[in-house]
Amino acid sequence: MPDTTIAVFTEHSAAEAAIRKLAGAGFPMANLSIVGQGYHTEEKVIGFYGTADRVRFWGRQGAFWGGMWGLFTAGMFLTIPVVGSLVVLGGFAATLLIAIENALVIGGLSALGAALYSMGVPRDSVVAYEAAVKADGFLVMAHGTEEEMVRAHAILGTADARELAMHPGVIALPAEPAVA
Repeated sequence: MPDTTIAVFTEHSAAEAAIRKLAGAGFPMANLSIVGQGYHTEEKVIGFYGTADRVRFWGRQGAFWGGMWGLFTAGMFLTIPVVGSLVVLGGFAATLLIAIENALVIGGLSALGAALYSMGVPRDSVVAYEAAVKADGFLVMAHGTEEEMVRAHAILGTADARELAMHPGVIALPAEPAVA
């Protein structure tokens, strides 16, 4: 089973820098994911639209999410009760969608938490990750072999992460579709 390294960031710029560090170190984008809220309540305009393969976001973090969306081949923007508006990019988007489609309910957890838990992330960590996202934080996830995750952990350790943890033996994420 693959391992997962998850880092929590309080600033979108630090989360973006972490994704770029991992990609620059040779990690395939298909093995990376980022999760965060897609808006802030003080904004007047929130939303997004897509044309062809391009997505544009409005709002205070529109440039950040638009730039991140361009790096990944899978993603979604949705509203989850309790958590609110959420942007999920990378392979974890498919895991979350499967949890929602299967009406996966795990006592006291949102759909986001249920998806993390269904992968094998320990419940106490899931609760902390849900709280971080609700508090406008960002989760950066890397998935791969134990050796790759040791390297990812070291790279993310040089970033400005508030929390950083390896979760061994989690269930593999669904593969992202191939880009033609």
